[in-house]
Amino acid sequence: MKKPIFTGAGVAIVTPFTGDDLKINFPLFEEIIEYQINNGTDALVVCGTTGEKSTLVYEEHVEAIKVAVKVAAGRVPVIAGTGSNDTKHAVILSNDAEKCGVDGLLMVTPYYNKASQDGLIESYSYIEERVSTPIIIYNVPSRTGVNIQPETYLELSKLPLINGAKEASGDISAFSKSIALCGENLNFYSGNDDQITVMAALGAKGVISVLSNIAPKLTHDIALLAVNGNIKESAKLQLEYIDLCNALFCDVNPIPVKAAMTMMGWDVGRCRMPLSPLNAKNTEYLKRILAKHNMI
Repeated sequence: MKKPIFTGAGVAIVTPFTGDDLKINFPLFEEIIEYQINNGTDALVVCGTTGEKSTLVYEEHVEAIKVAVKVAAGRVPVIAGTGSNDTKHAVILSNDAEKCGVDGLLMVTPYYNKASQDGLIESYSYIEERVSTPIIIYNVPSRTGVNIQPETYLELSKLPLINGAKEASGDISAFSKSIALCGENLNFYSGNDDQITVMAALGAKGVISVLSNIAPKLTHDIALLAVNGNIKESAKLQLEYIDLCNALFCDVNPIPVKAAMTMMGWDVGRCRMPLSPLNAKNTEYLKRILAKHNMI
C-alpha cells in the first residue's frame, strides 16, 4: 500500500503574468497560493499544464517551484510538473525540483514522440531510478497523443516511487480496469473536474483541478465528500456546478480559467503565445455562468 501524497483537491495552479512583458508576477503568485491554502486546497500543483509549464524557461520554472515551496511552508504538499518528451531532461527538471524541497513530481507522458506502452514503462522506470521523490504520472492523451493502458499502469505501479496517477483520458471504463488492477499500489486522481465524484466513488483519492483556481473550497468539498463515501452529497455539488466545470473548458486550458480569475479580480494576465485571449462569445458565456453562481 502506498500512502497518497495528498487526498482531496490539489489545485493545478495558474502562473500569473504581468502586463505586456508577460513576466511571472511573483507577488501575485504568492497571494494566490495563500488564498488557496486558506480556502481548503489540499495540495499545490505548480508548473503543470494550467501553469503554462511549456512556455516557462528553465529559470522561471525553478523559481516558481521555489516560491511555491517557500510560501506553502509545509502547510500543504507542493507537487511540481517536471515531465518532458525528453526523458533525460525530465530527470534534470525533477532533480532541480527536488532541490527546491517539493513533496511530489507530476510527470506527464512524453508528448509528440508518441511512445509505445513499452516505451512508457522504460521511460518512467529510467526516471524513477534517478529521483528520490514520489511521482504522480499524468495521462492526458488529448494533449500528448499517447494513452496509458490499464496493463501499463499495473507495471508502473510496481515501481516504489510511482505513487499515483492523474488520469485525464475521460475513459471511465479504462479507469475502472486500471484501479481494479493496481489496487492500493497506485493512488489515482481525477484529471477532469466534471468526473471528480464518479472517479472517487470508484476509488480515486481526489482530483488535480483547474476549477480549484476559482473555487477551492467547493472543489475540496466535492472531492473529500466522495472520497469519504458521501457520494450523494458529492454528486449534488458536482451536478450543481457542472456548468462551471464545462465553462472552464470552453477554450483550451488555461485560457478560460485565467479569464475567469481576471473577471473575479485576480489580475493574472493573459496566457503566453501560442495561446490567445478568450474570444468575445466565450467571454460572455463564461461571465454568464460565473454570475449565475454569484462569483462575479
